Amino acid sequence: MTLKQDYSFRKVFASACLGMLMFGMVIIILGSILPSLVDKFELDEVGAGILTSLLPLGILIGSLLFGPLVDRHSYKYLLVVSSLIIIGGMEGIAFTDNLFFLQGSILFIGVGGGAINGGTNALVADISGSNGSNRSANLSFLGVFFGIGALGMPLLLGFLSEYFSYFEIIAAIGLVLILPTILFMVIRFPEPKQGHGAPLSESVKLVRDPSLLLLGLILFFQSGVEGIISNWSTLFLVTESGFIHGNALFALSVFVISLTAARLVLTFILNRARSYKVLLISVVVTFSGIFCLMFSFPHHELVALAMLGIGLAAGFPLVLSYVGTLYPDLSGTAFSLVLVIGLAGNILLNFIMGLISSSLGIKIYPLLLMLCAICMAIVLIVTLKRISKNIYI
Repeated sequence: MTLKQDYSFRKVFASACLGMLMFGMVIIILGSILPSLVDKFELDEVGAGILTSLLPLGILIGSLLFGPLVDRHSYKYLLVVSSLIIIGGMEGIAFTDNLFFLQGSILFIGVGGGAINGGTNALVADISGSNGSNRSANLSFLGVFFGIGALGMPLLLGFLSEYFSYFEIIAAIGLVLILPTILFMVIRFPEPKQGHGAPLSESVKLVRDPSLLLLGLILFFQSGVEGIISNWSTLFLVTESGFIHGNALFALSVFVISLTAARLVLTFILNRARSYKVLLISVVVTFSGIFCLMFSFPHHELVALAMLGIGLAAGFPLVLSYVGTLYPDLSGTAFSLVLVIGLAGNILLNFIMGLISSSLGIKIYPLLLMLCAICMAIVLIVTLKRISKNIYI
């Protein structure tokens, strides 16, 4: 189905990038201020654990809801409502003294963030036309703004914390986010593809579609590997490699910077190279990064995390590009399904990492990464073989 282009590509694409920037800030906000929340509300480990579980739960809910909404209603409403939910959650964190309201605010931020993440990816896939390389490149460039938000939030908090409290900074950032929300309100977005509602049978078919489920399974392992690296690297570096905490955080930032920089480079590469070749090379780089963690040489941890960032950069943009190409008429619902599968992998594999490390120690970290990467590679090869019969990869 071809969308009637009565909108400005540049304005819509810029809006999607601003939305992804907001999601990058959302995903990192709790980790950046958790010590302050623990002190303010006098939380024990259980209370802190509840807070950290609410954000991914909210993102999961938002990712589940956005797809059917954008297929039937305008992207404008999704982005505006999601932004307002995020703003409300940030102001709630900044001003509340009630623990229940704090928990609700964190859940709200997750819901808004999950919806805006899925919505912006689906939006960019829709406006990129039928050219698969353009879609892949645009989705990769969109991912750069996630990295900018994820890196910028702790830097901003760190710089301004000399002059203001974290809660004052969060309140001010929430007010600043009103500006992109106004932009979402005033520009024209593509019309919904299923304005009168898609038949329920079509959505049910997606849930049972082997190709879509395989694409979701790639993201299951991709998201799980990214989550394990983000959540467990600092502990591994401190415990097994003798890093001090500050240097371990710097090492983790190397992963995020390399992931972001690689996605920027991919916007040029994907217009010139076959996407399946990029994915296969990315898998090789990912394996190389894991091997670097296992074998000691000078600064091998930094090299490993940089290679992991580069290797994992192509996964989400290219898989989502395939989804947009295979399911153009129900892209929102299809995106929603694969992103939920990906988030489930993040939550489940991190939980498994916690269980295993409690018994065998954090030294198991590289081995679990290797096992997940092997599974991801196998599913990727099977999936590429299957979808190559229907689309040009």
